[in-house]
Amino acid sequence: MLPLFDLSLMHAILVAVLAYLLGSIPFGMVLARIMGLGNLRDIGSGNIGATNVLRTGNKFAALLTLIFDAGKGGVAVLIAHAMFGSAAAQIAGLFAFLGHCFPIWLKFKGGKGVATFLGIVLALSFSTGLAACLSWLVAAIIGRISSAAALVSAALTPIWFYVFGMPSAIGLGIILAALIWWRHSANISRLLNGTEPKIGKK
Repeated sequence: MLPLFDLSLMHAILVAVLAYLLGSIPFGMVLARIMGLGNLRDIGSGNIGATNVLRTGNKFAALLTLIFDAGKGGVAVLIAHAMFGSAAAQIAGLFAFLGHCFPIWLKFKGGKGVATFLGIVLALSFSTGLAACLSWLVAAIIGRISSAAALVSAALTPIWFYVFGMPSAIGLGIILAALIWWRHSANISRLLNGTEPKIGKK
């Protein structure tokens, strides 16, 4: 599990709160409003992430959403690591992810966290993050279904942490992967009955 032994309780709480607040910024909804794309809740799946932004037909907005959602997870991890070390970085990663999925600004109804997850993993271990991104890309090219690619990438990430020499993060990887699978429960049902939409489909 998370290596808390080298971090004080007050520092852990501070990191958790700030990371949650950063992670809870709904960049997809903000960008959609700024760029005149409408309310994401009324588009496609109603999700606030890059995949649903893509369903508006604006690829640039989707790319920006992907970058910002990944970036907030990565930034939270990097700042926490610089200030308090590796334990803080993992706590920041977890709570930034929770912030994206359960943002206080949207009555705790957020996104599914895939981009934020990838940003977190890249910041914790670039080689592991790269492997996770490539796992998503390969699965997406083969199946053309974003949710399936996300499930594959999440499931493989704890293994990639082990392969690339960061066993201390395996516990966090398992927790995040489990949360991603849970957040994708409706997608899994649609995958099983063959009704999950392809990438880019409105």
